[in-house]
Amino acid sequence: MLTGKQKRYLRSEAHHLKPIFQVGKTGVNDNMTGQIGEALEKRELLKVSILQNSPEDKNTAAEKLAEGTGAEIVQIIGKNIILYKESEQNKQIQLP
Repeated sequence: MLTGKQKRYLRSEAHHLKPIFQVGKTGVNDNMTGQIGEALEKRELLKVSILQNSPEDKNTAAEKLAEGTGAEIVQIIGKNIILYKESEQNKQIQLP
């Protein structure tokens, strides 16, 4: 579980990031969850955008992604979700 201070730090780190995954009309599926899990192992912090034609709302999609990948939800802002998961091999981010 992330503290408030850690979430603030991660939000500042994620500010400049562009979303690399999009949840579209198929919603959150196993394939997408697997790919996001692999990307989190390499990057630790990433943004996912929710498209207008997605059948799931942003909160449901964020919960499914966090549960499926074992990540923490840092923030849901607008149609973007910021996820963080500490990498086992590629540790890059030092949390305060």
